[in-house]
Amino acid sequence: MPRQNELGQPIGVSLPEGWQSPPVPPRQATEGLRVRVEPIDPERHAADLHAANLLDETGAGWTYMAYGPFSTVDDYKAWMQSTCMKDDPMFWGYVDKTNGQAIGLGSYLRIKPVEACIEVGHIRLSPLLQRTPMATEVMHLMMKNVFDLGYRRYEWKCDALNGPSRRAAERLGFTYEGTFRQATHYKGRNRDTAWFAIVDKDWPAIEAAHTAWLDPSNFDEAGQQRQSLSAIMGRG
Repeated sequence: MPRQNELGQPIGVSLPEGWQSPPVPPRQATEGLRVRVEPIDPERHAADLHAANLLDETGAGWTYMAYGPFSTVDDYKAWMQSTCMKDDPMFWGYVDKTNGQAIGLGSYLRIKPVEACIEVGHIRLSPLLQRTPMATEVMHLMMKNVFDLGYRRYEWKCDALNGPSRRAAERLGFTYEGTFRQATHYKGRNRDTAWFAIVDKDWPAIEAAHTAWLDPSNFDEAGQQRQSLSAIMGRG
């Protein structure tokens, strides 16, 4: 039964005693076993990222982005300089630790310390990163960082027609919360936006599942997973 006030009205649970708003995420690199998440730097990352994105020969990875594709590295670098150097969205480069190459990026956005809510977005994983343990690890590092800072809610939003993004959110442990119709438009077309989120009470179990899946013992000599993340989470 919901908690009630003195008037008998249902109200939400109290915040922990002494709770304080978390800080804005610091621009500090974090490392996993395979990847490093580091503050974006067009001078250091643009050429690597552009080359990695060109491996997507059909351009399918840009369909649900509001920008791109970029035909030249100069165009891509100019976009990064105009878009990726702000405080919000706060962009990060995803770097393969084996060779130091940037192979993807993403951002925190709608950073709201007062509400203790933050969103992940602008995720662009090159073919070098897609469907690899590194892809799971960068998403894990991004969310671990914000929950360690004390955020209560971590959001993922995407075009409701973007099936791969929806499946990725659910695989990582996000809960679908609904679709906002005609939430925005881009590239001359409508976008209904699907909302997903993880809240702090969900995080310990999700963190444990991610950690178990990412452990090297979960992969055989050929690099194939022994258990899927969905199975570890009990979702499949």
